[in-house]
Amino acid sequence: MLIENVAFPGGRHCETTTLGALLRHEGVGLSEPMLFGLGEGLGFVYWDARNMAFPFLGGRTRPATITRTVADRLNLTLHVQETTSPGRAWRNVTTALAAGRPVGLQLDCYHLDYFSTKVHFGGHFVALYGYDDSQAHLVDTAEQGGTVTTTLASLARARGERGPMTARNLSYTVARPTELPELGDAVRAAIQGNAHAFLNPPIANLGHRGIAKAARQVTRWLDRSTDPARDLPLAAALMERGGTGGALFRAMYRDFLAECATIVDDDNIPLGHRLYADIAPLWTEVARHITEAGQTGDPDRLIRASALLDDLAAREHQAMQVLSGVRPR
Repeated sequence: MLIENVAFPGGRHCETTTLGALLRHEGVGLSEPMLFGLGEGLGFVYWDARNMAFPFLGGRTRPATITRTVADRLNLTLHVQETTSPGRAWRNVTTALAAGRPVGLQLDCYHLDYFSTKVHFGGHFVALYGYDDSQAHLVDTAEQGGTVTTTLASLARARGERGPMTARNLSYTVARPTELPELGDAVRAAIQGNAHAFLNPPIANLGHRGIAKAARQVTRWLDRSTDPARDLPLAAALMERGGTGGALFRAMYRDFLAECATIVDDDNIPLGHRLYADIAPLWTEVARHITEAGQTGDPDRLIRASALLDDLAAREHQAMQVLSGVRPR
């Protein structure tokens, strides 16, 4: 069976692409930057656990929080199901599809047939809109092909994988309310909420404090890696092309603020937009220096990346202080 009119052309980030596809089927057509911003998605994490081969720089909040926050902001009915049973997991999906609703899935993209780069990542999202005897029909990001298929067996493995960021066969549907809340009010609340979280991280690895920590740690990365020519360019590629929309999600948040400035009359928003318009290219420059350090083994590249990160910690702190001044009407 297939549900018609489930798509999100040009999606760059997996969770917002999935949510966008589900909402368009409900008749709610919001841009990807708007979904990211309403979901209070901008963040930062410097992640270097003992079982990790190399540190990870992340630019957004935890998986599924964007979807849950957008649902709260827009008064959507979000129905989430998790189970350790593969059989029940599939029944959860087929029941929703039979009722005419496409389904969001969180899974490990390593097992999906159409992924050419085989890396375990348990925080990947797709929208499932149909299946036949052997194939599942999915919506993924434009980079991964947009509307794609994978075998039912590979989908089951992807959903059932265990490890960092994975969920227990998580699936969800969304339904719009009879009347959506006023978008300007939702925008104001989301900007203020994201700013508060970024400015008040609970640990030093997160938010503006996490960027400052990355500035201190990145100079050690050539020694930290067993294969710098592999590890450093990969870390940089995830910042620029790993579903972030560029510049570690800063380009997407910049575009969100530009759209908000046309909806909400608050001087803090265009100022925040200008600040993030200056910030985004600096993240791209950080990624370039990290890549070149891995390619050349030159530690000076990491010293330059460190200086930029130090500057970015201060710039983003300032930008979020400005945006924290956005208040409800």
